[in-house]
Amino acid sequence: MSIVDELHYPSRWYTKLLIIILAFVFFALLATVVISGVLTYWIVKPQRTSSEINMASFPGRPDEVDFAVPGSGSRRGWFFPGFRGAPTIILLHGYESSRGELLTLVSALQDHQYNVFVFDFAAHGANAGVTTFGYREADEVRAAIDILVKRNDVDPTRFGLWGYNLGAYAALREAEKDPRVRALALDAVYDYPKQMVKIGVEKTGVGGFPFMVKSAQMCFEWMNYEHKNDPPLSAKISKMAGVPMLFIEAGDDPETASITREMFLKAPEPREQAIIAHANFVNLPDDEKRDYENRVVTFFLARLPATQALTSVPAAKPAR
Repeated sequence: MSIVDELHYPSRWYTKLLIIILAFVFFALLATVVISGVLTYWIVKPQRTSSEINMASFPGRPDEVDFAVPGSGSRRGWFFPGFRGAPTIILLHGYESSRGELLTLVSALQDHQYNVFVFDFAAHGANAGVTTFGYREADEVRAAIDILVKRNDVDPTRFGLWGYNLGAYAALREAEKDPRVRALALDAVYDYPKQMVKIGVEKTGVGGFPFMVKSAQMCFEWMNYEHKNDPPLSAKISKMAGVPMLFIEAGDDPETASITREMFLKAPEPREQAIIAHANFVNLPDDEKRDYENRVVTFFLARLPATQALTSVPAAKPAR
């Protein structure tokens, strides 16, 4: 009897056992693919929360600024004015967060006469779509800078960026090719967007199943196929030589902290490192939040002074 016939009509116990094992493996792999696909969809479509404020009564006299993102529709941000001609700090929220959760940090920076701008990424706040964990979000950052440089009350050559995880990746990705970015504060930055997919899967509790994380990452990469050849951020971070960077890592988030530490070690000077006790600025208790805000404000005051533009506006840096 041939092997094919034996597989079709098993007569020996070990052949029957082999068929059972193969069937189990097949259905296990199929279930993994299906579950990981559903998980990936949930991860890239986070639950959105509203982040509206009463612009007429909110302290800081914010303006609403609308801008278009090529291929992604329109966005609406809040511009909080500081000194006329001062640099602008753009705050970039994290995954599953929104601009409304950054208002205390906005106030801390505006109190030191910075212009401050916040907006919601795709799939966050009132915006539809899916998150790409930084691939297309960097385009949103560039579109925001492009609209702000048209104002006559900001320094068009000096921008600072602060971001948390998703926002940090988008900030660094844009900064590596935008000479208008003069300082960066990066909290929980990662090197590849698929690293955030891994973290997302592990948070669901099924990350320990064989191939689940890898399968979800493959689904994510298929959804973002146009970026399949994009290098990690660390491959171009040497272009940031001369641009001050502050890397922030949290002790209670060891996986993300490890990635951020690796990015810090690969970054050129001038660079700084801050290690804090707890992750996610928006959820910190009041005393820790104030310490965090003071650390970020101190960094920008030293590296991107708000008053420099009052005496002279520096020439634009050559393109990197």
